[in-house]
Amino acid sequence: MVIECKHVWTYISDYLDGTLSEEIRVTVQKHLEHCELCSAILDSTRNILVLTADDRVFELPVGFSERLHQRLEEELKPKKGS
Repeated sequence: MVIECKHVWTYISDYLDGTLSEEIRVTVQKHLEHCELCSAILDSTRNILVLTADDRVFELPVGFSERLHQRLEEELKPKKGS
């Protein structure tokens, strides 16, 4: 079974939690072995989890939240031709 990146992204959290069905987990794992972008997203998500689990408090740069939301909206918009 071939899976597209946008579908892998929806499974990242469950993949990290270990709650995917065996079939989906294997499919996502195979995709991650060959896709640098999705592997980077997985690594980034892991890093975010580590940082947010840390008890230390840190301040985000001014405007970070707005830039993050704008970038997420841009990335989630359907691409022309897909």
